[in-house]
Amino acid sequence: MALTLPEAAKLSTTELQRGVVETFVQESSILDRIPLLTIEGNAYAYNEEATLPGVAFRSVNEAYPESTGTVNQKSETLTILGGDADVDRFIVQTRGNLNDQRAIQTRMKVKAASYKFAETFFNGDVATDPKSFDGLRKRLTGSQVISAGKDGAPIVGAGAEDSHKFFDLLDQLVAQVPGLNSTNGAIYANRQVIAKIRSAARRIGGFEMVREAITGKLVSTYNGVPLLDPGQTAAGADILPQTETQGTATDASSVYAVKFGQSEDDRAVTGLTNGGIQVTDLGEMESKPAYRTRIEFYTGLAVFGGKAAARLNGVLAK
Repeated sequence: MALTLPEAAKLSTTELQRGVVETFVQESSILDRIPLLTIEGNAYAYNEEATLPGVAFRSVNEAYPESTGTVNQKSETLTILGGDADVDRFIVQTRGNLNDQRAIQTRMKVKAASYKFAETFFNGDVATDPKSFDGLRKRLTGSQVISAGKDGAPIVGAGAEDSHKFFDLLDQLVAQVPGLNSTNGAIYANRQVIAKIRSAARRIGGFEMVREAITGKLVSTYNGVPLLDPGQTAAGADILPQTETQGTATDASSVYAVKFGQSEDDRAVTGLTNGGIQVTDLGEMESKPAYRTRIEFYTGLAVFGGKAAARLNGVLAK
């Protein structure tokens, strides 16, 4: 069964866990909507369609020619994301209420974890960090990666002609993710790109602000699909930076279209977990005079189907 974190928060058994899960929802434009499929063990094996079996018309009393489809066996493993939030007894004694101080540190730890998940969701590479998982940038290939042109494409540019060319590319991006709509996915871009899209769309149409039913957040949309910024890393760098090279341009960025799903049948992007977000109050430690709260998230990512997401590169925030 796959649940989004807003749904999981309603089922939390403790106030501490509910507060942590709700913080993840507030801080992340990915974890506030991606379904998390609960799996057994530490990996999930599945079959991906390679070729379909043949079918044919037949005459009366004629047999069908035998034909069998083929599949590729794939597997996704869980990773461990989390950390410990310690508060020294001295801070508790001199700076205020125990619960207030621990809540502050726990919230900061959750924010850091949500930023790390978002960064890995797009840019993760197990060749660089074998403890993490591969993100969409590494997974998407072939026709699911669209180039905005030899030297990139501006969003506003010199006028309506440039804007129309960009929105044609944006439409092409969405078309590469069949079934993407306002309720099951989003378009992700950095805040500079979104600002330019809003500016261009005000001139030629196609832009509006809506309040989402599932998250309660007021978000920008393009033709009904949420337009979201995945945010920044804990170090303050954009997760989708404006530093990619496209021909002569060195200030390009990528825009992603992502469809989320709850199972293999949805042929979409689905999160994996075993146990969801786990929060443990370890109390006062023996090794040092501090109170510890541990947050762990056994998580992974599965991209079911070849058209669950797409990437448009070479976008210039101009």
